[in-house]
Amino acid sequence: MSHQFSEPFSPDPERFDCDVEPDRESVRVVPSGQLDMATVPILEARLLELQDAGFRRLIVDLRRLDFIDSTGLRLLLARDAEARQDGFSFALIAGPPNVQRIFVLTKTLDTLTFVDP
Repeated sequence: MSHQFSEPFSPDPERFDCDVEPDRESVRVVPSGQLDMATVPILEARLLELQDAGFRRLIVDLRRLDFIDSTGLRLLLARDAEARQDGFSFALIAGPPNVQRIFVLTKTLDTLTFVDP
C-alpha cells in the first residue's frame, strides 16, 4: 500500500509581492503569494508607509493570495484595531476560499470589514 503525502509547507518570501494602487485619499494594497511569518513584515511595512504618507483609507485586496497563516491574520486584526482607535479606515477585499477559510475557522469574518472590489 502506497501513501501519497503532500510536500511540506515551506515559506518562500520570494514568491510574495505587494502592489499598491493609490486613489486620492484611499489606497488599495494587493499582496500576492503567501502571507505568512516570512512575508508579514513586508506587508506591514508597506501599510505603515502608506499610512505615514497620509492615506486615510487602506484596503487590502486578498484575491491574489494563495495562503494566509495566523501571523497574517494577526497583522490584519492589529491593523483593523488600530484603524478603529486612530480614526482611519481599514478594509479587506475577500480572497479565494482557501484564504477566507482562516477567517471562518477563527470566527473573525464578522470582526473585520470586507468590501466589494
